[in-house]
This record gives sequence, structure tokens and C-alpha cells, in this order.
Amino acid sequence: MRAEDAGEFVGARLDAGLRAARFGSPPSAEEFAAAIEPRNVPAVFRGVVKDWAASSRWDPLHGGLDYLLEKVGHDVDVEVMISNTGHVFYGDLRSHERVHVPFSRFIHSCKSYLRHPNAASDSSKEKEIVKEPTFSEEGCSSSSESSEQLYIAQVSILNTENKERCSLEVLKEDIQEPTCVKGKPFSSINIWMNRAHLRSSTHYDPHHNLLCVVAGCKRVTLWPPSASPCLYPMPVYGEASNHSSVSIEEPDYSSYTRARYMKEYSERVILNCGDALFIPEGWYHQVDSDDLTIAINFWWKSRIMYEMFEHMDAYYLRRILSRLVDKEMNKMVRESSLCHSNDSGSFHPTDKASGGSEQFDLHNQVENSASSDKKDSPLQTLKPSTLQALYELISLVHNSVEIVSQNETTEPTSQDASYNQSNERKIAADDSSLLEKDIAKIILPLKSLELRSMLLAMAVCIMI
Repeated sequence: MRAEDAGEFVGARLDAGLRAARFGSPPSAEEFAAAIEPRNVPAVFRGVVKDWAASSRWDPLHGGLDYLLEKVGHDVDVEVMISNTGHVFYGDLRSHERVHVPFSRFIHSCKSYLRHPNAASDSSKEKEIVKEPTFSEEGCSSSSESSEQLYIAQVSILNTENKERCSLEVLKEDIQEPTCVKGKPFSSINIWMNRAHLRSSTHYDPHHNLLCVVAGCKRVTLWPPSASPCLYPMPVYGEASNHSSVSIEEPDYSSYTRARYMKEYSERVILNCGDALFIPEGWYHQVDSDDLTIAINFWWKSRIMYEMFEHMDAYYLRRILSRLVDKEMNKMVRESSLCHSNDSGSFHPTDKASGGSEQFDLHNQVENSASSDKKDSPLQTLKPSTLQALYELISLVHNSVEIVSQNETTEPTSQDASYNQSNERKIAADDSSLLEKDIAKIILPLKSLELRSMLLAMAVCIMI
């Protein structure tokens, strides 16, 4: 990481309401549940870990490695990640491997690094660590040839779904349930420990997360779920679907053109020993960890996930579609209003002179998609029949707005002050039921996967 990128920052386009809140001390469980968690916005808490025994006993710079080795023992195996991409750990399986090693071996590697930090990039040193006599040559010889990093990542101290995975359960005695999340039904509590500086790739988690730094320092860059178009998440049904496709070291802006705006929608926070960060579900985050950093995280299901029953999926889908259509309609109403206020004559939804030149025009995108050669256009992935349905849907919305605009031309000019409110009321008039029926006629013939593709394309286009 470059020196100029090491500090905290807030992107220029990140909405003020989505910026992480800062608390000098941990809030109560009641305050967290009532005022922080429901907002689904990150929050930084200072001093969460200060009363943990782990904060003093685990410190690698003050005998913590020897303590951990004695506490866990020499006969316990843990799963470690071995990176094939240097100090960067990406989500796809091709860039890293998971192997089981004795916990004592990992601790010895940390102690070796503490004595000789400049040897971290020497692959021969890594081979010596990985290929000791008690190590299974068959299980890790392929890994040792190219690996330069070892990482204890998401090793459970508590796991309600699979208790057999809790290889380091004994460490639970040294930590406490943070006050702010006391009583939460944790799905798992995990330890994260790295030997040398490393970077995790940009990803989101399907659970709420409280990340607590016990030793060292972490720099966490955050993006709201609405920034997905800039982050190019991997396919939903593919490998590592919760990870971004964009490289954090060498982003390919020719293939991922919107990624050049990633930083403008992000925020970086710095977590020192004792600090904790609440990362709501769905929020993208990328983490840089200093040498010999240790963290504990708590995962639990959000309330909305507990209450999202499968039999409600069709309703949720309709609500999402309705919100996207409403957003497009309201945008056109605003453009229409601006057009009238500027006395620019008749309004057309694709008229760039109407003040919408800087806004993404979904109607125009659909019209031009057949001839467009933009590599990353989401509309290029749609089947012709799906694209036609999307065109008909957006055209229907635009036509409705144009009818409203034409009706408004007969209004007396003395009512200009209340024009916007009047304009929006007309859209919600009795004819709205007819509009809904027309929308249903367009959508119902689509197969489920076609509808899904159309909705995703609409979401990406409208968010840009």
C-alpha cells in the first residue's frame, strides 16, 4: 500500500448518511439494537477489547506467541490459507489453498518472522516452515513451491452450525462478548491472524459482523451495497460470488470501466488494538493487516434475514421491481419539471437539453443497446426477447410521464410554485391500476431467469 493511501478518508460521492459513525466507547446492547444496527451503516467503537485478557496475553511483541502456543498446545491442527498471489488473498480458489498444519508450526513461523522480518519474501524460508519433517509432504508440497504467505483466516472459536470446526475453542476463555452485541445469537466467533502484512480482496458477508482488533492494526475500506456497479461482483451462482472481480493491486479499467470510481464511493477506517468495527451484511470491505495482527470477529444473522421467508420471495421481487420503476418515473418527472421551469418547450425523455445530461438515461441505453459495442454494458448480456421486454417496460413508464407533461401544459402559470407536487399527484391517479396491469402483461411472459437478468440490468443501469 502506498503511503498516501494509508490514512483514513471518505470518498467524495459517498452519501453523508452512509459514513461510518464513531463512538469513543462501546454503546449498550439496547442502544446498538435500537439506533445503530437498524441503520445498516458501519460504526467504529473504541475500547471494546481493552478489558479482554487477550489484549495483554496475545500481544506478539510482548510474549503473546509463547502464551498462545502454551494455551493451545502442540498437538492441535488448524486450517491456514496459503496465498499464490503474494501478500494478496483473493476469494477464488485458484489464488490460494487451504491446508491443515499444527498450530505450533504457524506460531513458530510467526516467531521466525519476528526475528527476521526482512526474510518474509524469501520463498526458501517459507519452504523451510512448510516442509518440516512432521509435515505431510503429500498435502503441502505443491503449495510450498510458490507460497509466500500463511494466514489463519476464519478459524472458529465458536460455531453453532459445526462444532467440530472449533479447533481453537480454548481461546474463548480469553475473550468476552462485547457489550454492544451481548445476547446476539452468534453463528460463529472466529480468529484471524497473519504473520506478515497482507491484503484481503474486496468482498461482502451475508451476516452482520463485529470485527475486533486484539493486536496490531487493520485498515478497512468500506463500500455500501449500492456501490455494486463499480465493484463488479462475481456471478451469483459462481465461485466466490460475494467477491469483487476487480483486482485491488492492478485494476483493469479497460475491462471494468466503472471501477475507476470505486474510491469515490468508499470510506477507509483504521482499527488499532482495542477497536471494533460493525460491518453490516452486504457491505463490501477490503482489509489491510499490519504484521502480526490478530483479530476476533462475531457473525450473526440480521433481523431481516431471520424474517425473510421463502414463501415471500415473489412479493419481495415485486416490491424491488416497483421501487426501480418508481425511481425511473420520478427521475423523469424531475426532468420534466426542470424542462418546464426553463421554458424549453416540449419535453422528451431523452432530451439532453432538459437538464439530465449528467444522469444515466435507461431508456436511451435500451434503445441503443443493439448497436452499442461497450464491453461492460449490462444490457448486452440480455437475450433479445428480454431486452425487448425491458424496452417496452421503460417505454411504458416514459409514455406515462409524457402524458402527465402534456396535461400540465394547460395548467395556469400562476400555479408554478406548486407544480412539482401537482405533477407527482397525477402519476398516482386512478390510472395507476391500469399502468400496473400493463406492466404485468410485459413481465408475466418472462421466464424466471429472464426476469432476474432484466432486474439485475435495471439495477446496474439505474445505480450508475
